Amino acid sequence: MRNNMTIDARWSRTVLRVVAALATIGIAAPAAFAQNVPPEIKKMLIEQGWGYGGADGTRKAYEELLAKMPKEGVKVTKDIAYGKHQRQKIDLYEPRGKNLPIMVFFHGGGYTGGARDNTPYVHANVLTYFARNGFLGINADFRLAPEFTWPSGGQDVAAVVKWVQENARDHGGDPNRIYLFGTSAGASHVAQYAFDRRFQPAAGNGLAGIILQSGRYVLHADPDDPSLQGGVQAYFGKDPETYASRSVINHIHGSKVPVMLLLTEFDQLNLAATTGELFAALCKRDAGRCPRFIQLKYHNHGTEYHHFNTGDDYLGREILEWVSSGFGETRKFVAEPRS
Repeated sequence: MRNNMTIDARWSRTVLRVVAALATIGIAAPAAFAQNVPPEIKKMLIEQGWGYGGADGTRKAYEELLAKMPKEGVKVTKDIAYGKHQRQKIDLYEPRGKNLPIMVFFHGGGYTGGARDNTPYVHANVLTYFARNGFLGINADFRLAPEFTWPSGGQDVAAVVKWVQENARDHGGDPNRIYLFGTSAGASHVAQYAFDRRFQPAAGNGLAGIILQSGRYVLHADPDDPSLQGGVQAYFGKDPETYASRSVINHIHGSKVPVMLLLTEFDQLNLAATTGELFAALCKRDAGRCPRFIQLKYHNHGTEYHHFNTGDDYLGREILEWVSSGFGETRKFVAEPRS
């Protein structure tokens, strides 16, 4: 009974943090498009609910679907080095054209795993989608914990951006329009570079926008966080005294880069909490001009990018619209009347 009460208390603390942080998300922009998840995959996703994904066959189903999807019109160049380590490599996805916007994708993997090619089709599908929609696509790897700890992730993002700035024009890209898209650990690294001046060159981060999907932006020594004693401590360290300095949320005044925040309906609780905390902090920083927020229905933390370059391009269209419309920056702030 005592153990159950302790677990319930820890869970309650996390839930309260989630509720408090996400309370303002209702003012986020409504979705502009509808999802079109294949019925058989949708059924599997709903039956699984909260979890990491894959055990129910959803990943296999997406692999079979992605194998059939169009990929023509995109030139792929693999294994280009941006640093000396074997993991400091990128793949290019080049459509025809010049002065194209650039989308750079950073995968997840709990800080200790993952790769730019999880399979022959994932994460290639993300960059294929953007290349087929007029972007120079770049798929990036980064060094992993425990061999490489904080601040290596943010440093690798900085090194990729430097490579892009110096080489993009040779591949049809416009170095003045660099967008970074990170998922999970990749989102944490992207946010670290984008906001924290310690990772940026003197001229600034050089970014046109960032898309952060299910990342960790606040570090809590939270005993009920299933990732704390795994990848989180392996990368960020075990000393809670360092967590404030290493939390992205405490560096958001280092950049006004446009932000899109993404979660899935069945995402991990602690990632939902830190996303909500970042959303609320950005709203407060910008006096109510909140970042775009999208919740991807049906998906979980393990399937949130598998749908790119399929008939279910809902999230892709949301990102394309966010870019083309100028990130909602034209929305005017109207102060609420004092009661």
